[in-house]
Amino acid sequence: MSGTDKFRNKVDEVSGRVQEEVGKATGDSSMRARGRRKRSGASLKQAAEKVKDAFRGGTRRRNRRV
Repeated sequence: MSGTDKFRNKVDEVSGRVQEEVGKATGDSSMRARGRRKRSGASLKQAAEKVKDAFRGGTRRRNRRV
């Protein structure tokens, strides 16, 4: 995963958490739900990128041993 992707996912995660907390503080349930969706979406993206990195790293390690 590139550093840019990691950064974007972390920004989305943090902004979702902030949005969720603002919605909670103001009693705005739709804002709270949008923040939750944004945060969970960022977490899923990060997980998918980690899986891709694991596969890429696995093939590189095998190639080095040969």
